[in-house]
Amino acid sequence: MKTDCALCAHYIYDEEYECYTCDVNLDEDEYARFLSDSVQECHYFNLYDEYKIVEKQN
Repeated sequence: MKTDCALCAHYIYDEEYECYTCDVNLDEDEYARFLSDSVQECHYFNLYDEYKIVEKQN
Protein backbone atom coordinates (compact mmCIF):
# COMPACT_ATOMS: atom_id res chain seq x y z
CA MET A 1 0.00 0.00 0.00
CA LYS A 2 1.54 3.28 -1.09
CA THR A 3 0.80 6.27 1.14
CA ASP A 4 -0.58 9.47 -0.37
CA CYS A 5 1.64 12.44 0.43
CA ALA A 6 -1.23 14.89 -0.11
CA LEU A 7 -2.95 13.46 2.99
CA CYS A 8 0.11 13.70 5.23
CA ALA A 9 0.58 16.33 7.94
CA HIS A 10 4.23 16.74 6.87
CA TYR A 11 3.24 17.73 3.31
CA ILE A 12 3.26 21.53 3.53
CA TYR A 13 3.19 24.45 1.12
CA ASP A 14 6.59 26.13 0.79
CA GLU A 15 6.05 29.78 -0.07
CA GLU A 16 9.68 30.27 -1.08
CA TYR A 17 9.52 27.57 -3.78
CA GLU A 18 5.76 28.03 -4.39
CA CYS A 19 5.01 24.32 -4.25
CA TYR A 20 4.17 21.55 -1.79
CA THR A 21 7.07 19.71 -0.18
CA CYS A 22 7.64 17.11 2.49
CA ASP A 23 8.77 18.65 5.78
CA VAL A 24 10.49 15.45 7.02
CA ASN A 25 14.29 15.56 6.96
CA LEU A 26 15.32 12.33 5.24
CA ASP A 27 18.91 11.18 5.26
CA GLU A 28 20.66 10.49 1.94
CA ASP A 29 19.87 6.76 1.90
CA GLU A 30 16.20 7.21 2.77
CA TYR A 31 15.82 9.89 0.11
CA ALA A 32 17.45 7.68 -2.56
CA ARG A 33 15.10 4.79 -1.68
CA PHE A 34 12.11 7.14 -1.80
CA LEU A 35 13.06 8.45 -5.24
CA SER A 36 13.70 4.97 -6.63
CA ASP A 37 10.18 3.80 -5.65
CA SER A 38 11.62 0.90 -3.67
CA VAL A 39 9.69 2.18 -0.63
CA GLN A 40 6.04 1.11 -0.66
CA GLU A 41 4.94 3.25 2.27
CA CYS A 42 6.39 6.18 4.14
CA HIS A 43 7.38 5.44 7.73
CA TYR A 44 6.85 9.10 8.62
CA PHE A 45 3.29 9.30 7.27
CA ASN A 46 1.02 11.12 9.71
CA LEU A 47 -2.56 11.57 8.55
CA TYR A 48 -3.56 15.23 8.63
CA ASP A 49 -6.81 15.27 10.57
CA GLU A 50 -8.22 18.75 10.96
CA TYR A 51 -10.98 17.52 13.29
CA LYS A 52 -8.49 15.93 15.66
CA ILE A 53 -6.64 19.26 15.99
CA VAL A 54 -9.87 21.14 16.76
CA GLU A 55 -10.85 18.46 19.27
CA LYS A 56 -7.71 19.19 21.31
CA GLN A 57 -8.49 22.91 21.36
CA ASN A 58 -11.91 22.43 22.97
